[in-house]
Amino acid sequence: MKDYIFIIGPSGVGKTTLAKALFKHYKGVYFEQNMIPEFGIPDDVDEGKYEEEVLWESSIELLKYFHYKGIKNIIALDFNDLRTREIPSIFKGTNFITLKLISSNYEQNKNQMLSRGEKGLVDLELLEVSTKKIMNRGLLPNEVLIDIANKSREEVLKEAINIIDNYDSKLDYEYAEPSKEFFYSWVQSDGLRK
Repeated sequence: MKDYIFIIGPSGVGKTTLAKALFKHYKGVYFEQNMIPEFGIPDDVDEGKYEEEVLWESSIELLKYFHYKGIKNIIALDFNDLRTREIPSIFKGTNFITLKLISSNYEQNKNQMLSRGEKGLVDLELLEVSTKKIMNRGLLPNEVLIDIANKSREEVLKEAINIIDNYDSKLDYEYAEPSKEFFYSWVQSDGLRK
């Protein structure tokens, strides 16, 4: 049993599909950052940075509250990739795992994204940039790579459950956050889309 199960990866790679199946399996908590209620944004701030900061900080507090209440297997996803580098600092000392989903078959990822149609963001240029950044950066503490290429949903789920059930999360480790340039950010003013 884990305290937290974070799922990260580019758009269209299957994060939500996997998270919902893991929630059904583990019966913990299922949380996406977009579940934070709508809120007003002051006129005198950078809208993107402000919105992302409020979403992230609210998410952290909510996740910690679930943990405080004794709930295990808290599944959390859809954070700005740049925030992924903070997870090992914020959640150090807890039994967490981060599943980094990628597809070494870019066409598969692209087709999954296109199949969303009107339901999701379909920006293939951003998809390619984010996919490369997420694939190419090194693994962080308690982060495990799952390549979904040419695998069915069931195969990915089985692999994820096997990893979660057998991975020995480190509670104590030395960690310095990697440079921002290794991460993708949906906030344009971060300048990390290149």
